[in-house]
Amino acid sequence: MDKRTNEEWRALVGQATAGDKEALETLVAGVQDMVFNLSLRMLGTFADAEDAAQDILLKMITHLSSFRGESAFTTWVFRIAANHLKNYKKHMFAHHPLSFEYYGDDIENGKTQDVPDLTQDVEKDLLVEELKMACTNVMLQCLDPESRCIFILGTMFKLDSRIAGEILEMMPEAYRQRLSRVRKKMADFLGQYCGTYGGGKCRCKDRVNYAIQNHRIDPMRRDYTAAAEIPIQTMVDVKNAMEDIDGFSQNFSFCKPYRSPERVRRLIQGFLDSTQFSVIQQSYRGTTEK
Repeated sequence: MDKRTNEEWRALVGQATAGDKEALETLVAGVQDMVFNLSLRMLGTFADAEDAAQDILLKMITHLSSFRGESAFTTWVFRIAANHLKNYKKHMFAHHPLSFEYYGDDIENGKTQDVPDLTQDVEKDLLVEELKMACTNVMLQCLDPESRCIFILGTMFKLDSRIAGEILEMMPEAYRQRLSRVRKKMADFLGQYCGTYGGGKCRCKDRVNYAIQNHRIDPMRRDYTAAAEIPIQTMVDVKNAMEDIDGFSQNFSFCKPYRSPERVRRLIQGFLDSTQFSVIQQSYRGTTEK
């Protein structure tokens, strides 16, 4: 994510739509981590987030000439991403929806003590951290898509209610009220069940083998512990303002930001180097000449 001013973003957009490939690459590099992190929290798994982030970045590239500068460039990208992700049906949880009731029952009644050691000699502390991140991320899937998006924009990206309302096409006051309710719902669940972020009895170290057995984590594919983290302050740099809406923010430190995976970067770069992109560049020029 990038600290550029709105004027600098607009200048880059103008250069990119005029056919400057380097400017377009700079635009993509400036927002791809933001897009990936929103996708990861909205969809729940790295694999689905990688696919969706690629789709969103391609949509951004192909619609760049429609950016009019009436809002910040990052706001425009957030709007594209949020609309895409709220209606995304190709991810795992679209076919297997979750609820807080289901998640709570699994914590209370899952027979964790009956599962043999499935760690495959992987250090257990690594798997505990992997489960912690995977579990709390998947917990977001208990929210409906719009509530999930409201929570992520307000809690992870810390967007001002005016900007978030513009992205989600709702009034700032309505956004603030919704965010406060969703945060309380999440905080209540964590407080009741989670031993890491609340006062519950669930402990990740006791559920590692149960999680492996139920395909919630894979000892041979540790997406979270292998991913490169981004400093939290970097996330703050994408917003134009900050507002303290309620007192639950400290409960959501599991919303760690990550760098966009290399696969997404390679796929987007491959597109930018393709003949298909050359056609899009020609359409940019045609739009700017009208």
